[in-house]
Amino acid sequence: MRLKHLVFQALAAAARKKEPVALGIISSVKGSSPQKIGAKALFYADGRIQGTLGGGCLEAEIQQRAIQALRNDKSETFELLLDHDFGWDDGLICGGKVSGVIIPNAQKAGEDFWTKLVEVKSALRLEVAENFELRLRLNPEALAEEKSEKKSRYQETVVPPCALWIAGAGHIAQAVAPLAAQLDFTITVFDDRPALANAQYFPAAIQLKVDAWDRLLATDLPAVPTFGLIVTRGHRHDALVLKDWIQKPFLFIGMIGSSRKARTIFDHFLETKIATPAQLARVSCPVGIKIRSQSVQEIAVSIMAQYIDKRAEGLGSLNAKPSGTNELI
Repeated sequence: MRLKHLVFQALAAAARKKEPVALGIISSVKGSSPQKIGAKALFYADGRIQGTLGGGCLEAEIQQRAIQALRNDKSETFELLLDHDFGWDDGLICGGKVSGVIIPNAQKAGEDFWTKLVEVKSALRLEVAENFELRLRLNPEALAEEKSEKKSRYQETVVPPCALWIAGAGHIAQAVAPLAAQLDFTITVFDDRPALANAQYFPAAIQLKVDAWDRLLATDLPAVPTFGLIVTRGHRHDALVLKDWIQKPFLFIGMIGSSRKARTIFDHFLETKIATPAQLARVSCPVGIKIRSQSVQEIAVSIMAQYIDKRAEGLGSLNAKPSGTNELI
């Protein structure tokens, strides 16, 4: 689960227990910094921290302000320059400027408010209003055209986890699936071998589908952005899955294998008009980034590094598609 979802989960728990917490959010970054816009941390009165705003002296400074904000129940903004004077002792000489907001007693927004963000089913917009009020909006795409007089100190679109479909339940899938689950993907593994696609090799959170490939490939994509990973037991099965998945609206498909394998399959698909160049452009083979990986675990890391990048790229245009209404919830 991504850090921000862990923070939302902790906020829901704090609301349920009526435990005072201050929420810190980075709302603006100029130049280099240890964290990006949207980074969040919860600060408890006893010194505990959930999430991170970058660590070191930056986080220590914000924590001090957050605990003071809890004492006086007063929201505030912060602006910190990460220069030689500020960060020398902790090695935090990034040279950038970080701005943000601190909201004491954020748990008072209510358990239901924060649970909506933990269990998000469709895109929601989290806002910190000019008066530091926390708001949720439906259909956040509409905000790009909204002519509201209400200003916001911070806005963020929170979307459901992306889906990752893995064709093949072998050793690569067994290493990738639990790692992907930690990175906030919802995973389904497909295979025709019940001896591999079972709970002995995959955590309970992973959905397993076992059947003949023709029936497995008839499965419809979920209503969320979906990624595919093809790691079956051989070239023939890889090509069989790719032939079907290339026709489905995956954001990105990765396939295990060599560059020679990719050329052979891609050339065949083009010659037989199974796929167009544009469709094949969504496929990466060999899958993963080049980190000189050798072990199965290293290969899984290289694969998920590429999928994290592709997810950010695919979801990056969400705010650029205004439509619908913009309802407060």
